[in-house]
Amino acid sequence: MSNDNDEFSVILLLLYLWPVWLLIITYFTGRHIERKHYADIEAREAALRHIMVIAVKKPPQDFSGGELVYAGVVVSSDYFRRMLAAFRNFFGGNIRSYETLLDRARREAVLRLKEQAEAKGANAVLNFKLETASLGNIHQPQQGGAVGTVEVLAYGTAGRLSQPAQTPHQ
Repeated sequence: MSNDNDEFSVILLLLYLWPVWLLIITYFTGRHIERKHYADIEAREAALRHIMVIAVKKPPQDFSGGELVYAGVVVSSDYFRRMLAAFRNFFGGNIRSYETLLDRARREAVLRLKEQAEAKGANAVLNFKLETASLGNIHQPQQGGAVGTVEVLAYGTAGRLSQPAQTPHQ
């Protein structure tokens, strides 16, 4: 009889603590995915460092080519960050858990833009623009669109700049 009560107590404990387990699991899973994504971003940024991204409207004289390149990214937050954001939204203030979400989305969009420019043989992207949009849950408008999903669109004109002459110090 005692053994049955112990099993029942364990089952009840697990049932009542499932939200805590869910938060713990999503915290570590989301953290792992974010770190892995940042490592991938940093490696790709190093590989594409030779492609310049410039926010000028008029191209320099040595700019040749000119083709539109664009890249869009949609990134969503994990359940743990959504819970933190909901808590912070209730009391007001800066939602830091979403800052890394925006950072990752922006950097990923720029990298995809550079990859597209490189595929077209370009070494520069001029008139670079970055647009950001927050995507809400259209099925639950009472949430105010605070789902933790962001879209970033990067676009510009890809082309080639003539390489500057190498000096002895470089």
